[in-house]
Amino acid sequence: MPDLKPGTNQLFLREEDLREGLALLFHAWRDLAHEADAALAAHDLGRAHHRAVYFIGRHPGLTVGALMDLLGITKQSLHRVLGELLARGIVTQRPGPVDRRERLLELSDAGRALEREITEAQRSFIAAAYRNAGASAVEGFRRVLLGLARAPGAADRDAAAPAPQVPPPAGRS
Repeated sequence: MPDLKPGTNQLFLREEDLREGLALLFHAWRDLAHEADAALAAHDLGRAHHRAVYFIGRHPGLTVGALMDLLGITKQSLHRVLGELLARGIVTQRPGPVDRRERLLELSDAGRALEREITEAQRSFIAAAYRNAGASAVEGFRRVLLGLARAPGAADRDAAAPAPQVPPPAGRS
C-alpha cells in the first residue's frame, strides 16, 4: 500500500468503500465488455478472441509465449482461440528471425479492420467517461489501475513465468 501523508483522509480504505470499489469494477467491466459484444457476435467471435486480437494488434510481432503471458492463460487455452483466428485469416504468423521455431503474430489487414470495429465502441465508452471525469480523475484512475495490474496476486502469478518481451508500442492507442 502506498505511503500516505500524515493527516490524509483514509476513509476510502474502509471495508464498505473497498467493497463498493470492487462492485464498481465488476459493473464497469460488464458494461465495457458489453460495448464490444454486438460486433463480436456479428463476426461469430467471443471475448477471448477480442482480447487476443487487441493485444496482437497493439504489439505486432508478439510471440505466442508473450501473448500467453499478457493474457495470463495457458497454451491449451490460447490454442483454440488462436487457431480459429489464424484459420479465418484475422491473424498471421511468421517464424522468428533468430529462432525459426518462434512464432511471431500480427494482424492481417482484415484483422486490423476487425480490431478497430470491435474496439471502437469501447474506446468511445471510455472516452466519454474520461471527458466526464476530467483530467485529474483520469490520472488518478490510471494510477489505481496500474496499482491493480501490479497487485500482489498478479506479482505472484508473474513470478512463475518470465515477463513477456513486448516491443514498445509505436504510438499511444
